[in-house]
Amino acid sequence: MEGSGRLNPDALHPVLCGGPLLIGHRGAAGLVPENTMASFRDAVDRWAVDMVELDVRASADGHCVVIHDPTLDRTTDGSGPVAGMTLAELQALDAGYRFQDEQGRYPFRGQGLRIPTIHQVLEELPETPLTVEVKIGTAQTPLFQAIREHDAIDRVIVAGMRHEDRSLFSGYGGVRSGSTRDVRGFYLLHRLFAGRLWRRACDVFQVPERRGLLRLVTRRFVTDAARHGLPVHVWTVNDPDVMERLLDWGVDAIITDRPDLAARVLADRVGRPLPPGLR
Repeated sequence: MEGSGRLNPDALHPVLCGGPLLIGHRGAAGLVPENTMASFRDAVDRWAVDMVELDVRASADGHCVVIHDPTLDRTTDGSGPVAGMTLAELQALDAGYRFQDEQGRYPFRGQGLRIPTIHQVLEELPETPLTVEVKIGTAQTPLFQAIREHDAIDRVIVAGMRHEDRSLFSGYGGVRSGSTRDVRGFYLLHRLFAGRLWRRACDVFQVPERRGLLRLVTRRFVTDAARHGLPVHVWTVNDPDVMERLLDWGVDAIITDRPDLAARVLADRVGRPLPPGLR
C-alpha cells in the first residue's frame, strides 16, 4: 500500500505494518463520545479501524483510567481533577453527558457510558491494536501491569508527549511512539538537511501536521523518517481533502475522529474494503 512504500515491512514491528493505517482517535470521537467503550466499539465494529488511539491517566486509588483531560468537566457530568477521584467515583459519572451531535442534541446522556479502565479496554478488544498515550507519569505502572496481564505487548504502542511522563518507557519491550523531544530533535536536523545524523530514539512518529504556525509534516519529512525506518502517523485529520494530500506524501497512518470519512477515502484510494458502516 502507498504509505509503506519507503519502509521495509520485514524490519517493522507487526503492529506498524500494512499502512496506510486507519486509526480511530479516541475511538470514533467525532461520532460517539470519546474514550468510551461505545466509541471504541463503533470504531472497530462499524468502521473497521486498524487501530484505536486512547489516553490514560491515574485515579486517586492508582487505577489506569481512559480519559484525555486532567479534569472531568469537558466530557462528563462531573467536575474537578481526575486524579482527585477514586475509580468508583469516576465510574459513577456519565461519560456521554457532554457529547453534542450536529443537530445540537445530547443523544448519549443517560445511556450508561462510563470512563473505562485500560483493563476493560484490553479485555473487551482482545484483538485490536492500540496506541495508548500516557497523559501523566503516574499512569505508567498500572498501564504496563495491565499490558503484561493481558499479554498485549505486541499490539500496544505506548505514547507520551512529555518526556517526564515517560520515565518507565525504556523498560517497555513493545513499540514506542516518539515524544515531543524526540520529534523536535529529528525535525531540527531534518530542516538542516542533516536528518541522517539523528540517533533513533523511538519506533514511530505520531505527530500533528502543524504545531501552531509551524508545519511539521511534509513529503520530505516522511521520506527522511523512512530512512530511519520510522513510519509517520498524522493526527487529528478529519478533512478528506487533507487525508488525500497526506496520502500523496506517503504518510503511514491517518489518525481521525471521523473513521467513516477516512474509510471512504482509503477505499477509493487503495482499494481498502468498505467497512460495515458503509456497505
